Amino acid sequence: MNALLSQVAGDDRARGIVGFFRSIDWILVFAILPILAVGLITMNSFAGDNTFFTKQLVWIALSFIIFFSLSTVDFRFLRRTSVIVTIFVVSVLLLLATHIFGSTIQGAERWISFGFFAFQPSDVVKVSLILILAKYFSRRHVEIAHFKHILISGAYALVFFVLIFLQPDLGSALIVFFVWLGMVLVSGISKKHLFSVFGIGAVVFLVLWSSVFHEYQKARIMTFIHPLADIQGAGYNAYQSTVAVGSGQILGKGVGYGTQSKLQFLPEYETDFIFASFAEEWGFIGVIILFILFGIIFYRIIVNASMGASNFEVLFGAGLAILFITHFIVHIGMNIGLLPVTGTTLPFMSYGGSHLITEFVGLGILMGMRRYARPVVHRASLHNEIVGV
Repeated sequence: MNALLSQVAGDDRARGIVGFFRSIDWILVFAILPILAVGLITMNSFAGDNTFFTKQLVWIALSFIIFFSLSTVDFRFLRRTSVIVTIFVVSVLLLLATHIFGSTIQGAERWISFGFFAFQPSDVVKVSLILILAKYFSRRHVEIAHFKHILISGAYALVFFVLIFLQPDLGSALIVFFVWLGMVLVSGISKKHLFSVFGIGAVVFLVLWSSVFHEYQKARIMTFIHPLADIQGAGYNAYQSTVAVGSGQILGKGVGYGTQSKLQFLPEYETDFIFASFAEEWGFIGVIILFILFGIIFYRIIVNASMGASNFEVLFGAGLAILFITHFIVHIGMNIGLLPVTGTTLPFMSYGGSHLITEFVGLGILMGMRRYARPVVHRASLHNEIVGV
């Protein structure tokens, strides 16, 4: 009898191990690993007596532990209204706590410091917003044509947008806006409502420009229009970044030989401008390989989203894809002088534990949802809309 029970227990453990490995999208994982590696190599090239490389290794290890742990969780409990309301309230409290207890770095109160670790609540809030919007739209997908749902969902996002913007953190605030806009679009909004959203956005922008934006924020926006107009002032970072990217040419200067970063012409080379640092060292060929890896990541997230067990899982995966794609576009855009410098990190590559852990939390939730996903792609229309088919 004991032998039989032991055999049954062993079979259960074996099935559990097999189920765990099947729940992980290993193509996604193996696409992320080279990006983590080149991020470490790039930030270590010019670190000197800094500890970016060592600390980032710790954050990567912790992120993977969290990722694999979350992949074993059944996240159907997130469909409950009470859980989503709690997530919204906690997120608002975290942002308010940032204003009260936050550490001020370079004029911005974005971090809550715990001594050895500075936590940035705006990173976590982005994933919270995806969960909130996924819950909201999944319950109302039949009547999504009603314009009121755009306004109500926008109100949730607006709370986060305002609290983040006042830190001030224009980059994260814009990410919040684009996550909301993207999820509204994939939820099935009509073209008429789309134009209405853009009209409202234009009015809001005019109000922000005239009454809210600080002079340095206006300068960043003007730099977007004409980045070389003030290369000694607001356009300095953008100019140095474009010089770094261009100087990489086809094959790059080689690891550790990026002069823009090494001679400190390029600020924040390990975070905001890590793509420019990478492009200078690895050149056009390295950039193409990097883009291919990110393309694989985006595609695998979309594939996993399209296999969601319900509209909630589908919309969460779509929102996660939008989050990563937006971060990617904004970071690359500001590094090559096409978008204003907003202090946006590049997923998996920029230095920092807060954003890295958050990224793996989002992916861990997606892998957990994958455990009970339908075996076939049953959201072809959503999949095609996301990838632009």
